[in-house]
Parts: sequence; structure tokens; C-alpha cells
Amino acid sequence: MASDIASSPAGGLASVLHASGPLHSRREALSLFGQFVGSWHLDWSGRTAAGEAVSATGELHVGFVLGGRAVQDVWIVPGPGQPGEGEPPLGFHGSTLRFFDDALGAWRSTWVEPIKGLVRRFIGHPTAEGIELLSDEDAPVLRWRFSKITPRSFVWTAESSHDAGQTWTHDEEIVAARMRIEASDTRSASASAGS
Repeated sequence: MASDIASSPAGGLASVLHASGPLHSRREALSLFGQFVGSWHLDWSGRTAAGEAVSATGELHVGFVLGGRAVQDVWIVPGPGQPGEGEPPLGFHGSTLRFFDDALGAWRSTWVEPIKGLVRRFIGHPTAEGIELLSDEDAPVLRWRFSKITPRSFVWTAESSHDAGQTWTHDEEIVAARMRIEASDTRSASASAGS
């Protein structure tokens, strides 16, 4: 056991998972989701099982991972320190790993959410409105979309279909705004990038 600890990288998981940017040869391929790298404030709205409208605020953090070959994000609603943080049935605290599959000519995207015990696989493509991800699993079919994308904001919507995509039910929506980066954060990031 001691030899295993001694042979692990000095920075542990974070040092081998996180990348400062996309791998040069993957820069263009990763740009679709790479545009979201950074931290975001989230305004989430959805419905309870009884159909009542509910809302919460949260956070999204996105970065390059796995040697700059993929994009990973972490969604937290309600956000850290807020009432109901990470509590079912409405709270979620999960992560998506996304990479462009050259053979498929599309993005593979897997969502993992331990609070509700969910794992969802999607295939993603750019569209005229933004980005569309369709689940490649059994019913219900899920459709997640990013739209109204600007450098500082976007809208994410989730829909489901119980008739193979003939009709869709709106499930939830998130309006995201990029968090401001303070000057001290910029200096820290620059120092880290230079090391």
C-alpha cells in the first residue's frame, strides 16, 4: 500500500484529470463544448412530481480534462450552502464527461448524478440554434439543448418524449450567466498556467 501512495503523482487526481486547455490536435473538435469552459451562475426552473413550478439557483463549472481530449462539467443546484443543496427530489449535483468521437462524427456525452442514481448517455450535434443532445437509451427519450449562446450566457432546456420523439414535454430550464472573474483570480490562474 505504501508503494502505491509513493508512486502516485504529486498533485493526485486533480493533476492528472485537469488540463489547462485542449490538446492542440483536438482544439477545433473540442470547441463546441470548450466555449463553456469557466464558471457559471445558474437560474433553474422545473416542476415537482405533482406539477408544481419550482426554482433554485446554482453553479456550473466546466474545464478541459484527460490531457485536453475531453470537456467535463459539474452542475450543482441548489448551489453550495443553499437550503436543499444536493437533496432529492429536486436537487442535483452531477457531472458530464463529453468528447468528440471522430468515427461517429458527433459528441458522446455521459451524465452521472449520484443523488438520484442516474447515468444518462447522449449523442450531441451542433444545430442552427445551438447544441442538441439526444439520449441513446430506451424510453423516455431525453433531449437536452443549449441555445441563445453568447460568451457570457446561454439557456439549457430539458425535454422528454414517451413516443420516440413524436411529441416532447418540457421538463426544466436553466438560464446561465458567466461568473465574473476577479483580478486576484486572474493572477492566480496566470501563475498556475506558467508553472
